[in-house]
Amino acid sequence: MRIFKHFLMVGAAAGLLAVASLPASAEMANAALKDRSGKAVGDVDLQQAANGVLLKLSIKGLPPGERAFHIHAVGKCEAPFDSAGPHFNPGGHKHGALSGPGHAGDMPNLHVPQSGELTIEVLNTAVTLEKGKPNSLFDGDGSSIVIHDKADDYKTDPTGNAGDRIACGVIQPSGSPAPTVGGPPKN
Repeated sequence: MRIFKHFLMVGAAAGLLAVASLPASAEMANAALKDRSGKAVGDVDLQQAANGVLLKLSIKGLPPGERAFHIHAVGKCEAPFDSAGPHFNPGGHKHGALSGPGHAGDMPNLHVPQSGELTIEVLNTAVTLEKGKPNSLFDGDGSSIVIHDKADDYKTDPTGNAGDRIACGVIQPSGSPAPTVGGPPKN
């Protein structure tokens, strides 16, 4: 019985150590998207991956068409969403994939169908959810997800000529640790 208690204590200690030593990259976050009137139009789940952040976007009720999709530098979404600041750009790069490395917050355009409903996944390799890193979405003033009225032209600095901001959501930590995308499954 004494040996069993010893193994139980060692196992419990090892379990606590494993949880305590989870890398800061084992994080998740969420942004609830609202339009300018305050109506919920979607949700973005963010999960730290080994090589960036996986964004899982689900929208409903946006106008159909090609729309720019960016991470903005400020975690604030007051209509008309200018409060979200410029694109997230800790590296100080010019905007757009056709102009070089682009902003860390630059992502591919969304192609919203006639139904106004779309679900996609995008891996952004230029950002992290790890606090304290220069490219962290959890810097001093936070970050937000913004969907624009027009398509991003991938070159015009600083905004990609993307037009008005039609939906916005502040990126918030989810509070529930999860394995890194592509990492070992949860027990």
